[in-house]
Amino acid sequence: MQYLYVMTDWNIQSRAHACTSCGAAFVDKQAFHTLLFDEKADLRRSDICVPCWQKQYSDGASDRKGFISYWQGVYEAPVPPVEVIQKESAESLLRKLIELNDPRYIPAGYILAVMLERKRLLKVKEQITRDGHRVFIYEHPRTGDVFTIIDPDLKLDQLEQVQRDVGALLEHGLNPPTPPAAPEPAAVEDPAETPAEPADAALPAE
Repeated sequence: MQYLYVMTDWNIQSRAHACTSCGAAFVDKQAFHTLLFDEKADLRRSDICVPCWQKQYSDGASDRKGFISYWQGVYEAPVPPVEVIQKESAESLLRKLIELNDPRYIPAGYILAVMLERKRLLKVKEQITRDGHRVFIYEHPRTGDVFTIIDPDLKLDQLEQVQRDVGALLEHGLNPPTPPAAPEPAAVEDPAETPAEPADAALPAE
């Protein structure tokens, strides 16, 4: 099963730590505005502080001034990462698949995004159409990351196989364990080829 898509539509854009317009660093719990611009080759995210938003966009926000999507968020300062050894989660797997940038995994990525949406770990912010494909813009409420996910328009006869693929990826990751090679059968000597023992070899020495 092969899928052909414009891969620039499939990506993750992290929340900025400073205003794109004035460069002022965001502080914890600070409100800001996110704009998404369609630049043909890709979608560009811009995070704007409230003062810059009021100066540049608030009076004509309804006109969208070149951006295709807009929402308001609250900045959360990043916490130090904690190393945890665990099975692949739907979120970590989705991030790896998008980073891998392989069109074979677009259907699996779409299913993972839907799973995370149902668990309220991702929220749909916008739905657009690019190059004839429906594209969902998801936001991760905690990290502020924006996920651009292509709808592969799966048919019923494809859905079951993709769900099995997702289950296998969650269980084994992108590098499933290689089954051990079957042991080679033990060599059996052919009696006809075994040299005969001398007749006097079995007699006790005198």
